[in-house]
Amino acid sequence: MATPAFSARGVTKTYRMGEIDVDALEGVDLDLAAGEFVVLLGPSGSGKSTLLNILGGLDLPTAGRVCFRDHDLSAASDALRTAYRRDHVGFVFQFYNLLPGLTALENVAVVADIARAPMPPAEALSLVGLADRASHFPSQLSGGEQQRVAVARAIVKRPEVLLCDEPTGALDARTGVIVLEAIARVSAELGATTVLITHNAGIAAMADRVLFMRDGRISGEERNAVKTPPSKLRW
Repeated sequence: MATPAFSARGVTKTYRMGEIDVDALEGVDLDLAAGEFVVLLGPSGSGKSTLLNILGGLDLPTAGRVCFRDHDLSAASDALRTAYRRDHVGFVFQFYNLLPGLTALENVAVVADIARAPMPPAEALSLVGLADRASHFPSQLSGGEQQRVAVARAIVKRPEVLLCDEPTGALDARTGVIVLEAIARVSAELGATTVLITHNAGIAAMADRVLFMRDGRISGEERNAVKTPPSKLRW
């Protein structure tokens, strides 16, 4: 692997629950290449979301080091991590979190307004196949359409990193395929390092690489010689 976009060494995350310490991550080592599409696969409670939050600068490890290029995220201040999220990272979560009083276009524009060099919001909606729904409010959109607006909102800033936490978890299989196609398309067109976490093993075939997590550790790895298009996935 060339110089990685991400490098993590010995990453541990411990939460204090009353009088008990809970280890969410236990010594994770990880390298992610620029432009790589990686799926984190594992059961609930395996540490996937915790790792994603640390890669995205939403949380800090208890121990260990996480670097994005030459930036040490594990030692960064709140202000520096906020700037990192604003300038480099697009997030897609399971729940859409759209503003109900804004149209699809306006929901995307909210992020464009604070980005350094955004694409036009209408272009972001076009990339996810929603150019004709720009003036619709969230209540007028299906669940899959709302999630695609969330994808457009994540990519309007032209992020170098795209982090997706169970983006199809609230969707049926058919609608989930449409959302995954949108994520795969924009990831390829932007060249973003993309990490998608899921407990659905069928999704793994669309990735360059699959990392298996269990009990706060990366327990295995698999590389796909040929990626499967989302429309061909077996759920």
